[in-house]
Amino acid sequence: MVAIAPARALAYGKTRMTESQYDVVIAGGGLAGGLIALALHRARPSFRIALVEAGKTIGGNHRWSWFDSDLDDEGRALLSSFRQTGWDKGYEVRFPAFRRHLSTPYRSLASADFHEGLVRALPEGTLMTGRAVAALDARGADLADGTRLDARAVIDCRGFGQAPQLCGGWQVFLGRHIRLAEPHGIACPVIMDAHVEQHAPHGNGGAYRFVYVLPIGAHDLFIEDTYYADDPALDRSALSARIDGYARAHGWGEHEIVGGETGVLPVLTGGDFRAFQRAASTDGVALAGARGGFVHPLTSYTLPIAVENALAIARDADLTGPQLAALFEARARRHWRRTRFYRLLARMLFLAARPERRVAVFERFYRLRRGLIERFYALRSSPADKLRILAGKPPVAVSRAIPALFKNAAPLTSENAKTRTPD
Repeated sequence: MVAIAPARALAYGKTRMTESQYDVVIAGGGLAGGLIALALHRARPSFRIALVEAGKTIGGNHRWSWFDSDLDDEGRALLSSFRQTGWDKGYEVRFPAFRRHLSTPYRSLASADFHEGLVRALPEGTLMTGRAVAALDARGADLADGTRLDARAVIDCRGFGQAPQLCGGWQVFLGRHIRLAEPHGIACPVIMDAHVEQHAPHGNGGAYRFVYVLPIGAHDLFIEDTYYADDPALDRSALSARIDGYARAHGWGEHEIVGGETGVLPVLTGGDFRAFQRAASTDGVALAGARGGFVHPLTSYTLPIAVENALAIARDADLTGPQLAALFEARARRHWRRTRFYRLLARMLFLAARPERRVAVFERFYRLRRGLIERFYALRSSPADKLRILAGKPPVAVSRAIPALFKNAAPLTSENAKTRTPD
């Protein structure tokens, strides 16, 4: 843990800053909140920042992964504070009809390393774990224990939560970190192994299912069973059994379970975004992270977007709270507009493709050029990319695709929208 900086007098309006007064208070210590705190500290080392998280650690129990092409040099520099696992020779995908190696470098970050990186990088006292936020306003935060934190600017990063104003399906997963007695011999990640049975656990109906495998050490693997389903129910026992079966089928039957995670994430097909903003917002408080709508509609990826937003906040660090809130409200609306194409594809997946045929959508996509795939994940698809994705023989029937353009999936109202719990 870094040493406390020498005592200093900070201006706060026309008064001197007290122990309960901050330049910025960030509610929610997930990926978005943690990166914002780090970017702000790097840009303004003199700022007094409070990152308030109800859980025991920053980042919870999670693993974030991304393609190296998702970030620019500034983004990579921000993440350099954290211990990461990387595969410079790329990754594999596997489908019933083919398998392919793509040379795009791939990266992964565990939440434990995220927490430790922030502890090292931020001044002592910045991280307030085990402290729930009871209420926010434009001038600070009230904590559940009765503490008041006054601030010039407040940023709300407390997660997606309920969103009946938006529509879509669900990405449901269970991941497990296992340790083998012998080296596993896997050289690069398999980010999508769809050469598995295409069904969801009982109670979820049809789904697109795949297994995700990360070789995070010579003896260590992270295996995740994931499916895109209409129903958000997470059957922990069924997913756990499927991971056991997958491990046995690959010769990894004898192993130690080191850890794991579960999650249910929204896949967005549409909705009333302004109504979503109104329901989630507090006057004068900036919304960031998934709470602000900053997600990839189809993949649920957040890391590249969270990095971009953290750097944007750092560049405008001297704005007042209401100014920052207005800036990010507009930024979120721009994000919603520019991700319209990806929501269209999500509608094709959930509303046009029959559940047992959803695998064909991804199988066709991964036959396309590597650069197109990289830009897709980074939300930078060009007009030519979009045309190429839609051109040719469609993986779904035209008679089902056309009606899907004019309808939407069910509202995202389940409590499982915010589920991410330890295995």
